Amino acid sequence: MRKLIVEKDNKKVVNYIKSKFNNVPESAIYKALRQKDIRINDVKVSENVSVEKGDEITIYIKDEILLGQNASLKEDSIVYDDENIVVVNKPKGMLTQGTDNDIGLDKLVCDYFKNPSIRPCHRLDRNTSGLIIFAKDSESEEIILEMIRNHEISKFYRCIVLGTPIPNSKTLKAYLFKDSKNNRVIISDEKKKGYTEIVTKYTVLEKYKDGTSLLEVELVTGKTHQIRAHLAYIGHPIIGDGKYGVNKVNKKFNKDTQELQSYKLRFNLAHGKLSYLQGKTIRLAYYS
Repeated sequence: MRKLIVEKDNKKVVNYIKSKFNNVPESAIYKALRQKDIRINDVKVSENVSVEKGDEITIYIKDEILLGQNASLKEDSIVYDDENIVVVNKPKGMLTQGTDNDIGLDKLVCDYFKNPSIRPCHRLDRNTSGLIIFAKDSESEEIILEMIRNHEISKFYRCIVLGTPIPNSKTLKAYLFKDSKNNRVIISDEKKKGYTEIVTKYTVLEKYKDGTSLLEVELVTGKTHQIRAHLAYIGHPIIGDGKYGVNKVNKKFNKDTQELQSYKLRFNLAHGKLSYLQGKTIRLAYYS
């Protein structure tokens, strides 16, 4: 399932979808319309209607069809690779782990290496791009998972937020409740039943004239939607975040997905056959 926000008026929905997914067969879009697998503003449509600026299109077409039957991992997406692990730059809009109706990065990585045993060791939200560690065997997976649990791998993100947090650098602490039914989280300064402590560090890297700021965020505790919800809670939502952000702000900047990217991993400690990773930092090349 994919969601799109229309940027311009007076375009047929079929043409708009094709402009976003160049490899999707037109017949597949018309089939989805007939089966009412396309919604506009949460209303099912069965005809090739026109869309207007601000409309939300929800598309229930398998990713392998939307992206083309030959969807594959691009070689430049591989940021680091050795005999035990591979670190991949996940594109925005793709699931870490796929479903029956939605191809995931896990399948593309397995296909690329011709190894069905490769597994992701953590996840990113669909619309958050960036670095994900994959283990090539079960032993490496167990070691990486233990390192993550023990906070021995530091994860750093870059994001653009509304306003500028004060002070320029701070360690935020709060409590998070996961509302699984509504697929969102709630933040509180007070510990309550069912709430888990979260720790998020941020540093302001740059202030922009349009009233936004670029932050580096270190995810100390890795909980669902933690960065997005925590920054929104302190009054600085990520631009483009439709769940925790401000709709009119997102429309102003013409962003319909969160401006958030996992750009750096640091192995503070490493164990067993992965001990050679200790002290290693892996980052996206354009942030070197």
